[in-house]
Parts: sequence; structure tokens; C-alpha cells
Amino acid sequence: MNMPIKPVSNGKLVAIGGAEDKASETGILRRVLKFAQAPQPRVGVITTASSIPDEVFEQYREVFEKLGAGKVMDIRIRERADAADTAMLEMISQSDVIFISGGDQMRLTSIFGGSEALAAIRKRYEDGAVVAGTSAGAACQSTTMVYGGQAVDALRKGAVRMTAGFGLIDGVIIDTHFLERGRFSRLMEVGATNPEYLGVGLGEDAAVLFENDTIHAFGPGHVILVDSSEITGSNVFELADGEAVSVHNVKMHALVDGNAYSMSDRRVLSADELGTKGLEQRNAYT
Repeated sequence: MNMPIKPVSNGKLVAIGGAEDKASETGILRRVLKFAQAPQPRVGVITTASSIPDEVFEQYREVFEKLGAGKVMDIRIRERADAADTAMLEMISQSDVIFISGGDQMRLTSIFGGSEALAAIRKRYEDGAVVAGTSAGAACQSTTMVYGGQAVDALRKGAVRMTAGFGLIDGVIIDTHFLERGRFSRLMEVGATNPEYLGVGLGEDAAVLFENDTIHAFGPGHVILVDSSEITGSNVFELADGEAVSVHNVKMHALVDGNAYSMSDRRVLSADELGTKGLEQRNAYT
């Protein structure tokens, strides 16, 4: 029997695959704001991962204000010293939505790891705030994250590099730009070496909401789940680094907007199981 995999909080956690629409319908970001369930939610934007923070913050400021945010704050944490700055911590504590932009996820974890700012983000999440991230800002959310490895022929021992993430959700590995950059073999290699992790591959303009033990897919793109918990065999323990990995009986699911998946028993939920609650939730977020 699979052990339950649950977020560490009852708050709402959103991971976006990257390249979300910021110019026209902005469907994913519109739903992110609605998850806060506040009439004019306060949004804190973290651009730490980006090499062009001014430009990225302005893009998100414009779209969140257009979508009805009451206030959009620039949580400008560029160095580790900034992650202890009183003004930055205050903005985090005021945020109904904490939004983490894309860029370099190793920059995110090296600056935030063990910091007061990361503790403040976790506290807001535990208290019910929405934490959302795109691309690197999504990949960093899990306890263990992928930070490197070529998509081409990544199914080789040691090809995928992993390190500690923000620890907002356990038991999953999140990979972004998943279909567009052909990253199936990355999560296959992760599953061969760490079968307990559920691989969550987010296509561009696709997102998931982690809520309790359920993954809700939304947006126009695809969410690919890679479940290695029931693999029947692998040669990975016999190999030297760089040698080809064999792995058998991996399960994959392709989810689209409105689909949901139970993390506790590793299965796609039917429309009947989602029932009225699922319909009400979907209507509320569109």
C-alpha cells in the first residue's frame, strides 16, 4: 500500500509549468488570485530567480493589478542578507498571495535556504495564504527538487541532479516546461532511483493546485504524472554513473483542466468522485 503523500499545510500551493499567459486571457493567474478568496488580495512577487527582476516584476505587477489585486509588492530579495531584512519579512507577512517567478532555482534555494524569509513563507502558507510559482518558482516548492540534467538521454544513472527545495510539499518532484523540452526521461530517472516520489511534469501554460491530498490540474496545457511506486524492476543499483538505466512498469497519466488525482492512493479521480464539490470548485476558479 502506498503511504499518503500530503502537503505540509492546509494552505493552497500552485505550481505553474512556465510561459503562462500574461498578455490576454491570463486564465491561470486569474485563478491564482481567486484561490486567495479575498476581494482584493495583496500579492507579494518574488523575483529572486530572475536575472532581470525589474522587467519581470513590472510584468506581474501590471497583470495582477489588471486582475483585481489590491496591492502588488516587490519582495526584492537578491542576496542572503535581504532574506533577513525587516521590510522584506513584513511584505511576506502581509501577502495573501506569494508569487515566485521563474529563472534559476539554485539561486532561489541558495539565497532562501535556512533563512527567515523562507520561514516566513512557510508560516504564511500554514496560515492559509496562497503560494504560487512558475518555472523555477514551481520546481523549488517540493522538499527535493530537480535543478539540472539534460533532457536528451537523461535516463542514465546520475544524469539528473537534485537538491533540497523549499519543503512546501513532500513526496513529489516537480519538473517544468515538461513537454516542450522533452523532459520525460528526467522524471523516469528520478523514479528509478527514488520510486517513492511522484513525478509531476508541468507543460507550459499548465498548472496544478495542491490541496490536502489532491492534485487539481488547470490551465490549457497538460500535466503529466509519473508514478514509479509499483516498478517491478530496475538495474540502477548495479550501474556506474552515466550508464543506461532500465526501469519497468512505470505508470503515467496525462491530466487536463478539471482533472484531479489522489496523492494518498495514487489514482486519477473520476467525475463522480469529484462530484458537486469538484464542480463548485471549478466554477469558482474560472
